[in-house]
Formats: sequence, structure tokens, C-alpha cells
Amino acid sequence: MAKQKYYVVWRGRGPGIYDSWAECEAQVKGFPGAKYKSFASRELAKVAFRGSYEDYEGKSGSSQLWLIAKIKPILPSICVDAACSGSPGPLEYRGVLTESGQQIFRVGPHQDGTNNVGEFLAIVKARDWIGSKKRDWPIYSDSASAIKWVEAGRSNTKLRRLSSNKHLFDLISSAEQKLTKYGNFKVLKWDTQAWGEIPADFGRK
Repeated sequence: MAKQKYYVVWRGRGPGIYDSWAECEAQVKGFPGAKYKSFASRELAKVAFRGSYEDYEGKSGSSQLWLIAKIKPILPSICVDAACSGSPGPLEYRGVLTESGQQIFRVGPHQDGTNNVGEFLAIVKARDWIGSKKRDWPIYSDSASAIKWVEAGRSNTKLRRLSSNKHLFDLISSAEQKLTKYGNFKVLKWDTQAWGEIPADFGRK
């Protein structure tokens, strides 16, 4: 059974929150420049409606469930994520500020990578950023494997080395060297079930 969705209309015939697509469609279909989006809960829809469409454009409708969670992620903090089309395939990774969703770095695409490699590199890149800004913020990732790799100080990828991904392996080697220098730092698991998609998600699922 499909989960109930709630629709926010910021710009349409009747801005507001609607309980069905049919009600939302009546407000936006044929309306020039309509702005609307679906959300996973009425509470999140209420929070979204108080903001602007641009705050949620291109993001998953569950990407800010953490705003209404009883136990919230630590703020300020950084969230990281990776996106890979195939395994191996073109790989990108990025980091954002958890609270605002502002992108602070984006790397790739690199050919013939994997998602776990991207998650690993993203965590180390976030640590670079934290160090450059002299912050003591935690880093959130939704990849248990990447977090384990960081804790171990080395990648455990089974990715095959190819001429097309040599640069990627150079980045992995550099990241492992940095981890030796950095020592322990705060890397936490993003609670997807309680908080929705991680704010750094590429929205390609």
C-alpha cells in the first residue's frame, strides 16, 4: 500500500497543504510558474510551507524529516553522500551544511568508481573542509561501510584498477595518508529511518 503523501503548493490557485495529488493538481495544473512538492508527513509539509519552494527544490520529499524528529542530528554539522551510475560507473560525491543544505564541495564525475569509494572520499574531503575552517563539527554519512573504512584508516574497496580510474586510486591513497595525520574525528551514521534522506543526497533514487 502506497504511503500517504502531503502536497505543498507555494504558488498556484490556492497556496496551502493538500492531502491528495488530485487536490494539488487542481491548484497547479495550467497555472503559470506553479511551485509545489510532495512530502512524507503533514508535519514536514507544515514546516516546508512556512519556508520557500527554493529551500526544497531538487530534494527528496523526506530529506528534511529531521526537522520534526524528536531526536535531531547535531548542528552545526556536515553531511556527505555519493552517487554512482552502475558499479563500477561514473562517480560523484559532495558535502553540504546539514541545516541549510548549502553545498560546500562537489567532486566528479570520475569514471569507473563505486558508491562506497565516493562515500569514503567524501568523508575525508569534509574533514579537509572542517580543518581549513578550524571547526569541530561532526560529519554525517549514511554509509556504514565508508564509516568503517575511515575508522580503520584505509579503504577496503574491491574495485578493479583500470587506466580509466587511476586518478580515483590516487585520491584514495591521498585520503588514507590524510587519515593517518588527522587521527580520530567525529563521523556519525545518518539515521535515514528517523531523519529521511541525508541532506547531501543527489536525489537520483
